[in-house]
Amino acid sequence: MVRITARITGLSESKLARFVSRAKRAAKLQGEVHVLVTTDSDLRRLNQRFRGKDKATDVLSFPAVSVGKNGLAGDVAISAQMARENAQRLGHTVAQEVEILALHGILHLAGYDHEIDRGEMAAREARLRRALGLPLALIQRNSRQVAKPRKPARSRSFRATARVSR
Repeated sequence: MVRITARITGLSESKLARFVSRAKRAAKLQGEVHVLVTTDSDLRRLNQRFRGKDKATDVLSFPAVSVGKNGLAGDVAISAQMARENAQRLGHTVAQEVEILALHGILHLAGYDHEIDRGEMAAREARLRRALGLPLALIQRNSRQVAKPRKPARSRSFRATARVSR
């Protein structure tokens, strides 16, 4: 399920839902993913409530307690305002940035954690961006600065644990 509560030119719920489906397949993630594209203030509230950080962020991921083939893999919340700012700064469309953030969130749901995985997530994200036709921009710079990769961390957390993007 995809829900967009903030206006973004060139991006519809159906288009984002199709992208999420493709990204899930590419990331080999089973289960349903709910994506919410909303305001900075909503992301800030979620970040405060679930991570104890009183600041806005571009994307949060909430893994489900248990993931099944037909069950819920988790939720991804994206800030429309930060997507606009990132897109302008990095030179691509807002719709592309929302897709990039959705992919980033999906990788967190698949168990990757860039804060501890020593570059594995950045490398995987770069490969999937290429495969899905997305710009590399920021990930290219970040992936050059990482140590040798190791296996991704599997999420043992429940739905109320969020992971932040960058």
